[in-house]
Amino acid sequence: MKLKIPFYYHIILFLGLFLTYCLWDYGINNRMAMVQQTELYLWVISTFMLSVFVVYILNFYTVCDWFLNKKKIHFYFLSIPVSLLIFAGVRYFLQEIIMFKITGEHNYFEETREITYYIKDNFFYGLPAIILSALSYLFWQSQYSQKQNQELLLENKKAEFQMLKAQVSPHFLFNTLNSFYSQLVLKEDEMADDILVLSDLLRYVITETDKDEAVLSKEIQFIQNYIHLQKKRFEDQLYLDFSVEGEYSNERILSSALIHFVENVFKHGKLNDKEEKALISIQIKKGFLEISTFNYNVNGENYSSTGIGFENLTKRLEYMYKDQFILEKTEENNTFKTYLKIPLKN
Repeated sequence: MKLKIPFYYHIILFLGLFLTYCLWDYGINNRMAMVQQTELYLWVISTFMLSVFVVYILNFYTVCDWFLNKKKIHFYFLSIPVSLLIFAGVRYFLQEIIMFKITGEHNYFEETREITYYIKDNFFYGLPAIILSALSYLFWQSQYSQKQNQELLLENKKAEFQMLKAQVSPHFLFNTLNSFYSQLVLKEDEMADDILVLSDLLRYVITETDKDEAVLSKEIQFIQNYIHLQKKRFEDQLYLDFSVEGEYSNERILSSALIHFVENVFKHGKLNDKEEKALISIQIKKGFLEISTFNYNVNGENYSSTGIGFENLTKRLEYMYKDQFILEKTEENNTFKTYLKIPLKN
């Protein structure tokens, strides 16, 4: 989870710290009496705060993101001495090289610029930068997680609504029931089976789609029922290759994720042309699920023009699987391909 924090927030924070430090140092320690020139004082304070800022930013955007974000707390603590060494190096470069060349003055006395003393002394001064960046990162991470939770709840409700709207729309139901009626005259047994399939589909939509996770076997059964009923609507003119490979049972996945891809094939795909078949393939292997779709587009339709939307699905996948999923889409030459790979939860 990459934190997208505006950089100017950090700048505002350090401007406030800089002013606070100057007032405290001047008012409490009477630092101005310890230096002969106000200009030199400002150089010392500015280079020190800049050293703190550099290590703060480095720690916030790299070390925290590598370790705190992934809950590797022990690695983070092991990285602290490295960050403090970097602080000592940055401060030495700014104060004892850059500042000296400009002002002709050092901040440290000659004997205290010896490397072991300098590093030991700056371990203490650099620690606040490390602590501040960690606390700042954890604060923003908490805010970001709360925002993601709210967005996920909203997206799940949108997904549920769109799914109900698409799968249980009057148009779809009436077309399906009309097909049933036509068959009822000659094939009562087949009609009864179709009604049972419709009943299972509606039951799943009503009872399961408002959950964050779904049982994989039930999700695939729902897709099979959905395609079965769609075949009735197309009156045997549905040219679609659908396959499921691999073993599965009670593994769990993100709710309504798979039907999203199936739904878009039926919404935007050309399905009544034998020479331009659509494809839906589901494979389960080595603890992962992969779904691939391919279809020719109808009248310039595109994947994200209606429905839940690729962006909303991406947000839900990011929240559920972090960086453990692959989601791709390709649109070219009036064809559309999608691919999703996600880990299975036991």
